[in-house]
Amino acid sequence: MRTWQVERRRRTRHLIELGGLVVKSGILELTSDDRAMIYGALLCVADKLRSGDGDRARSLWKARGTQAFDKHHRPEEMHCTQR
Repeated sequence: MRTWQVERRRRTRHLIELGGLVVKSGILELTSDDRAMIYGALLCVADKLRSGDGDRARSLWKARGTQAFDKHHRPEEMHCTQR
């Protein structure tokens, strides 16, 4: 297999995994699969990460995600304390 094919498959798998996180988080159901709303929410997250509070948000969100992966919590069982 050629290098570009391997890289393309790697990228495709990565994108599928990221889409899986969107599904796992429950966002699809909460937004009725409204792509504009999901994209808008992601843009808000990006703005937050670029802000002066970005490091705090990264730390909080990483800890919450790690806990969810480690303990297999469903998203509705966890509560976000940062707004």
